[in-house]
Amino acid sequence: MVLQTEKRYYTPEEYLELEEKAEYKNEYRDGEIIPMTGGTTNHNNIAGNFYKKFPLTVQGQDYEIYIGDVKLSIFRYRINTYPDVMVIKGKPIYEGTGKTIITNPLLIVEVLSNSTKNYDKTDKFKYYRSIPGFQEYIMIDQYSFAVEQFAKQAEGQWIFKEYEGEDAVLVLDSIDFQIALRDIYERVDFELIEE
Repeated sequence: MVLQTEKRYYTPEEYLELEEKAEYKNEYRDGEIIPMTGGTTNHNNIAGNFYKKFPLTVQGQDYEIYIGDVKLSIFRYRINTYPDVMVIKGKPIYEGTGKTIITNPLLIVEVLSNSTKNYDKTDKFKYYRSIPGFQEYIMIDQYSFAVEQFAKQAEGQWIFKEYEGEDAVLVLDSIDFQIALRDIYERVDFELIEE
């Protein structure tokens, strides 16, 4: 006999209260609280490398860049998540009165893992596309020199580019900035088998 347990749904307020006390990060998806998997050292190095190489001022325009621990609220789908890296032009717009949940990324970077890449490439990208002002999505493979880029051209229209090999150079579309893949993958050991 199979015992079925009733699925519990939480309000956004309940999620935020629980998240403040949690020992690990959780994503909120329309009432469900989903534990996030832990990152690997390669994952952490890749996100950190992008973060530290990105200048806060590009041609006189101010940007804010956040890594890993800042929540993003996606109102349309009732989602709170933690992108690996987010770039905001100007000042962050916060949800509510606190300063822990932002709503206005221009660019999001996700480091792909075997356990999350399907979600990152499908549903998560759909959720991200619903954010007003969101212009660019970068997905970085942590197992080889490979980057996928989606840049918004018009409403409902995204251009796809891919970059492979350590000599390739990622050129952002929404910001005048480029970075060599060898710099993104600095200190990454592809022989480490982690998940």
